[in-house]
Amino acid sequence: MGRAFECRRRAKEARWDKMSKVFPKLAKSITLAAKNGGGDPDMNPSLRLAISNAKAENLPKDKIEAAIKRATGNDAANFVEVNYEGKGPHGSLFYIECATDNSNRTVGNLKTVFSKNNGQMVNSGQLDFMFNRKAVVEFEVTDELNMEEVELELIDCGLEELDVEDGLARAIGDYSDFANLSDGVEKLGITPKKAGLERIPTQPVELTEEQMNDVEALLEKIEDDDDVQSVFTNVG
Repeated sequence: MGRAFECRRRAKEARWDKMSKVFPKLAKSITLAAKNGGGDPDMNPSLRLAISNAKAENLPKDKIEAAIKRATGNDAANFVEVNYEGKGPHGSLFYIECATDNSNRTVGNLKTVFSKNNGQMVNSGQLDFMFNRKAVVEFEVTDELNMEEVELELIDCGLEELDVEDGLARAIGDYSDFANLSDGVEKLGITPKKAGLERIPTQPVELTEEQMNDVEALLEKIEDDDDVQSVFTNVG
């Protein structure tokens, strides 16, 4: 009885810990999407998909609405989107997308994290060629979907590649076709599980389990930073 209670307690703490880290990032992404493209999801594909991603992580409705309203306030005006790049242990590379109201604080925190985990920050743009920026829309594959027809329809929306594995499809296209691709998926009556712009490595590397432990330790510290929105690596 005591052991079962302890397991439930730890599971609850893990959920709350995840929420405390993920919810603010989701809310910030909604605010930035609304700031850049307007507060009407029907007219702003980026906002619509930011909301969809937030709902998939169970962000409460009132927090979604508050994040949209915040886009017209002074808080949103202070936020800027900035990217940083770094090298980690064992040839790992990191491309980090941030949203911050104090870039000096953000870069200082990241430099500390890299230096304490056998890595270093590099000049902006140095790793650009190591990643391709792509639009990615993920959705579940169901028995009702004819994937050949789906692929043909999405090609007209900018689809470059459709990967299907373990019941999950990833529709990939050029970053400039993000709105067309995401709208195309929705017009097929498909509800995306996740959608956004990703940095896909051009030369992914494979590491041993021991090496991966070092890289994951650095990755976890980076993702813990409140200003970090997304992190992409070249590790396969």
